[in-house]
Amino acid sequence: MSIIFRLDRVMADRKIPLNELAKRIDLTDSNLSILKTGKARAIRIATLEALCRELNCQPGDLLEYKTE
Repeated sequence: MSIIFRLDRVMADRKIPLNELAKRIDLTDSNLSILKTGKARAIRIATLEALCRELNCQPGDLLEYKTE
């Protein structure tokens, strides 16, 4: 079982570059890149909330559950 973070897909749909989104949610480019590439082991609720606010989406748009 795993959770897949679909930030890359949502950012592409919204046509927002990583550095602009990072600035809007007050996160470093490198930390946002870790989230975008799916290498993060955890995400803070405040970060998820900021992403949803700036990308105008729901948490379910960013997270996907897959069985292995």
